[in-house]
Amino acid sequence: MADHNAYCLWQDLLTQATGQRFVVQQVQPLGGGCINQAAKLLGRDGRVFFVKSNNADQAPVLAAEARALQALQQASGLRVPEVMAWGSDEDQACLLLEALDLQPLKAAGQFGELLAEQHATQSEAFGWHEDNWIGETPQPNRWRSGWVNFWREERLGYQMKRAVANKAPTALLTDLEKLQDVLPAFFSTYQPVPSLVHGDLWSGNWAADEQGRPVVFDPAVYYGDREVDLAMTELFGGPGEAFYAAYESVWPLDAGYPLRKQLYNLYHLLNHFNMFGGGYDRQAHQTVRRLLAEVA
Repeated sequence: MADHNAYCLWQDLLTQATGQRFVVQQVQPLGGGCINQAAKLLGRDGRVFFVKSNNADQAPVLAAEARALQALQQASGLRVPEVMAWGSDEDQACLLLEALDLQPLKAAGQFGELLAEQHATQSEAFGWHEDNWIGETPQPNRWRSGWVNFWREERLGYQMKRAVANKAPTALLTDLEKLQDVLPAFFSTYQPVPSLVHGDLWSGNWAADEQGRPVVFDPAVYYGDREVDLAMTELFGGPGEAFYAAYESVWPLDAGYPLRKQLYNLYHLLNHFNMFGGGYDRQAHQTVRRLLAEVA
């Protein structure tokens, strides 16, 4: 997985970050990631860290992730892996985190409560102080005062441009343009506030630590409608009814959420089409048609 230069980079960064010399004794590769390489670093002194690495040109991606993790850590009681360091040399980029022994999530109610607490961290506008990435896809985050414009331009509009380049079916693109025109109809009685959202909150990005405390990771953060996080938890298998009940006990959802969650998950379906192709164009088009039928 790594050569001598990689070992030196990791050791130098961890030594500087901790103030205590760190020497790698063993590297244990970890599976599960399709973009970066991941491993546990076992030191001669018994300390253990987690490293995510990639080619040197991915340094901005890992740096943005590091800053996103730090923002989430400051926002609520949800556990987030502590960022130790990040950096690069001419060959590779890396992100070094505390090593957690992740377990399946069982405290779904606590997860819901703490996510609502995170969403209470708010801004005056929608966006983020830098662009970042969702998976391998760039995610623009230009500040917008209005949520409809943000979702139209920074999310659906950007994915639509990529879908055109990826030769999406003409019928899908035509209906996406129609949907863009009627977006305000989904917000006629609902005004979102700019909440700090994880941005990529599917089941592969949450777990529990050794004590059962909910943990989140691999974020694509920005200030947006809190419903985007709730919506994505439902896209690929949710954390269970206790999660949603607990969330709503802290901050009830608007009655229009069941419809808008389709609008929000459309972003992820389009992104999956742009990354993987396959049948995601059909899923996206079905969603667009359902949404258009609601406002016809």
